[in-house]
Amino acid sequence: MSVHRVKLGPGMISHFADPSQLEQSLGHTFSRRELLEQALTHSSFAREAEAQASTEAEPAQGARGDNEQLEFLGDAVLSFVISQELFRRFPEYQEGELSKLRAHIVSARELIRPARQLEIGKYLRFGKGEEKSGGRGKSALLVNALEALIAAIFLDAGIEPAHHFIVRTILEPELENLNKLGRERFPVMDYKSALQEAVHVSGRPQPRYVIVREEGPEHRKTFTVEVHVADSSEGDAGFVCRAEGYTKKQAQQRAAQQAFERLQLTERGSAAEASSPRAESLRQA
Repeated sequence: MSVHRVKLGPGMISHFADPSQLEQSLGHTFSRRELLEQALTHSSFAREAEAQASTEAEPAQGARGDNEQLEFLGDAVLSFVISQELFRRFPEYQEGELSKLRAHIVSARELIRPARQLEIGKYLRFGKGEEKSGGRGKSALLVNALEALIAAIFLDAGIEPAHHFIVRTILEPELENLNKLGRERFPVMDYKSALQEAVHVSGRPQPRYVIVREEGPEHRKTFTVEVHVADSSEGDAGFVCRAEGYTKKQAQQRAAQQAFERLQLTERGSAAEASSPRAESLRQA
């Protein structure tokens, strides 16, 4: 791995990895390389470099602005792209659900994962004090640098490369993670998929969706959908749930949510009955 050494002054040396290696991970080669350098420059490095430049005839190497303004812009670009993608991918979600999901995805707790996967810490330029205090491993600084890099890509090449990077590196991995972990961890979910999994586990055929009514003018139609859940192989009765929505997908999701929650109650009731003292005595008999 190539390592750069930047002299800030007597006894002041900053070590960081060659940023060109990071470009490969980002999937973007910068035309304006100063944007990449600025995105990777912590304020401590910029302050020390400026202070050294003011006291010496020969300016300190690499004395550029820090990444704080880029972080501000990157946060806005990230929020826009995530909002746009969630709006497109989940038309059945209400505004509050979309806001909750976006807040989760762009939270520092979630952004630290891609920041660490990209190994941003080893490319950052710190002043002597921040370097000694372990800045390369601080979650907040890594997330700030990730947002600054998003802004740098946006300013260098426009929204399309920034959009691609955000979707590939941040959005899709987190949605996949939520799909694996998220039934209890996160309230916003794909209830059709959840119901499909639940009926399979309970030994039932796959649910059947029926559009039973369409009402209203073309620009403001209301759809009524029924989801039919069949009997289980263990004798649990089937049932039908009905819901309305302004799109077919929204109505299906709402009906699936009702059916999923009802199925969960049925399964919990069956489990409680199976573990009751009376059931235990019958088994022993």
